Amino acid sequence: MLEHLNATAAAPTRVVILGAGGFVGGQAAARLEADGMSVLRLGRGELDLLADGAAEKLAGLLKPEDCLIVVSAMAPCKNAAMLADNMAMMSAVCAALEHSPVAHVIYISSDAVYSDSDGPLGEDSVTAPDNLHGIMHVARELMLKSVMGETPLAVLRPSLLYGLDDPHNGYGPNSFRRLAAKGEDITLFGEGEERRDHVLIDDVAEIIRLVVTHRSKGVLTVASGEVVSFKDMAEMVVAQFDEAVAIKGSPRKGPMPHKGYRPFDVSATGAAFPEFRYTLPAEGIARVHAEMTEAG
Repeated sequence: MLEHLNATAAAPTRVVILGAGGFVGGQAAARLEADGMSVLRLGRGELDLLADGAAEKLAGLLKPEDCLIVVSAMAPCKNAAMLADNMAMMSAVCAALEHSPVAHVIYISSDAVYSDSDGPLGEDSVTAPDNLHGIMHVARELMLKSVMGETPLAVLRPSLLYGLDDPHNGYGPNSFRRLAAKGEDITLFGEGEERRDHVLIDDVAEIIRLVVTHRSKGVLTVASGEVVSFKDMAEMVVAQFDEAVAIKGSPRKGPMPHKGYRPFDVSATGAAFPEFRYTLPAEGIARVHAEMTEAG
């Protein structure tokens, strides 16, 4: 749940984004800049959080009136070495904040922090993940909370992301679209029966903008609220193209992640931002296709 500290939405003096070179950080920066905000983009080229002296360098860049958005992560976290690197990165951020406190901090976490459940997941759901990626984000959330003091902290936990410029090309609408654009078959895991919630990156960027301008604190799950099977998602993607693209099943190796079903309760978003509406998958897929066509 979020609590707004600004009675009326207002832009901060400056927003600093750690991880501005990535998918979420870059989209958030562009959205904030489009709203006329002053944004300091810090990618790995500008600040390597694993380098010696990273905490001191970041502390020297931060100002008391800043809103700091922390997106930087080695993701998805797949092994012990990546977990250690992610902890070291957050340790540098925490050390910088202890030396140079700011006015507001936003951490981009993940829905991976939530334990599996038969019902919809939300802000009050159990956070005891059984995978390294979820464990990494839970630990980083706690690390930030331990050094915040009186500084308000907002933790955003988005579900699976999709959008035009996603660099990961993970299984789902992003890879389906790229295969269809090349006229190649889409091969599903099993029959694509697993149902998941995918959230459009534009919506994530807009939620970030709202949290920034309302100086919100607390926790918010960021998801569309609609679960769709991977087969249905592939069919939505293929329907955007004039040329036919085959969608094929394949033998599934191992059990389906999250038992094949992972819904979310997004009522907290409606309570926090009554005028905001998530983009549902069919509309989002069509929008991304139009953006791809326009971009050539």
